[in-house]
Amino acid sequence: MLTLKEIQTLLGGELLTPGICLEGPCAKVFASDLMSDVLAFMDPGSVLLTGLVNAHVVRTARLAEAVAVVIVQGKRPERSVVEEAGRNNVPIIATGCSMFEACGRISRSWPKSE
Repeated sequence: MLTLKEIQTLLGGELLTPGICLEGPCAKVFASDLMSDVLAFMDPGSVLLTGLVNAHVVRTARLAEAVAVVIVQGKRPERSVVEEAGRNNVPIIATGCSMFEACGRISRSWPKSE
């Protein structure tokens, strides 16, 4: 497992929700722009990678029990979205990486199972 802080570092990401701890582990990573797929297929405890920046992402992340949201492609959510995430203790990390690059970096750094 990687910590959220390690994922942030790997992706050169910026934490948009200050004050939320990034030291906790994440069990898995799930990448999708389809929030219906997130609800249907993402395991609780996962980090959600997406290119969407609206409030539905935060609400879906909460329902799906994501440990964080990583927004790719250098996109930035509006302040109201970041504030909602902060109120709900959902860390948002923004990265300039594409979805493909972000997934590759995380995959290469994920500890190999023994």
